[in-house]
Amino acid sequence: MSLGDYLRERANAIILNFIGLITLSTFLFSVGNTFDILVTVSLAWVVVYSIFLIYEYRKRKTYYNDVLSTFNELDKKYLIGEIIDTPPFMDAVPYYLLMKKSGKSMLEEINKVKNQRKEYKEYIEQWIHEVKTPISAIKLIEENNRTATSRVILEELENIDRYVEQALFYARCEEAHKDYLIKEISLEQCVSQVLIRNKQMFILNSIDIDLADLDKNIYCDSKWLEFIINQILVNAVKYRKKDSPMIKVYAKDIKNGTQLIIEDNGIGIPDNEVNRVFEKGFTGNKGRQNNKSTGIGLYLCKKLCDKLGLLIAVDSKENVYTKVVITFPKGSFCKNGAI
Repeated sequence: MSLGDYLRERANAIILNFIGLITLSTFLFSVGNTFDILVTVSLAWVVVYSIFLIYEYRKRKTYYNDVLSTFNELDKKYLIGEIIDTPPFMDAVPYYLLMKKSGKSMLEEINKVKNQRKEYKEYIEQWIHEVKTPISAIKLIEENNRTATSRVILEELENIDRYVEQALFYARCEEAHKDYLIKEISLEQCVSQVLIRNKQMFILNSIDIDLADLDKNIYCDSKWLEFIINQILVNAVKYRKKDSPMIKVYAKDIKNGTQLIIEDNGIGIPDNEVNRVFEKGFTGNKGRQNNKSTGIGLYLCKKLCDKLGLLIAVDSKENVYTKVVITFPKGSFCKNGAI
């Protein structure tokens, strides 16, 4: 609040005091008071009223600055009505009460939306778990009754299973901390599980897999890490070259941790798009040419890596290679496996 704003707000009171001063001066002059007395009375009136205005202005400015400072420090700014005290100015109290009622109404609406989202999330998770049962059953039937088209059917079932799993992890990523357990795990075992799960995809697309130096232990959640690795490998196959496609999966120790590198010799990513691959829904020019691209896979990888405290980066050269590096930093862990 500036002094000019305050004076404009008090314009009616200032005008009224000016009229009162003129009226009083006229009356005093009419009853025979001298000019010196009129000047003295007028100056006293102006000085006293000016001191009052300055005091009132400073008091209001201090209060509103404190409120603004408190507001800026709040993470959830809609709670400001619950934090501040009742203002010491009667003309501000009605607005304060309106803000309190509005804030209460908004909190009720937020809780209502949260409950609706929770119910929807629970339904999605339940549906995903239920739909996984017939997928597994179809896989088993197809494995036990091989035909000429079995391999193709099994690959499509793997695709369905991946999309269903992606939906599950997307539903859970907002509350990932409630669903993971950090402990020491084998990096080689995680990679092997993902490769086995996608064996039909690798066979049908004639992908050569080169594994090296994976015999390392890291601290992570195996389920979430397998999902991340799976998304990266699926992308590597999706954007493969037609001739001699290959994926290299290897690990190396660095000063403050371990790195897992997944490198392919596919079509690569243009230089102007590399920095955007983790954006939600971003597919790029080559992704738009591929109808299977959704722009969700790497977005989820980045989001889950952030939740797990991992670093993920992409390096690529168009028509030469794409390399995804996941860094597992060293840290202190409790004996029970939790952070």
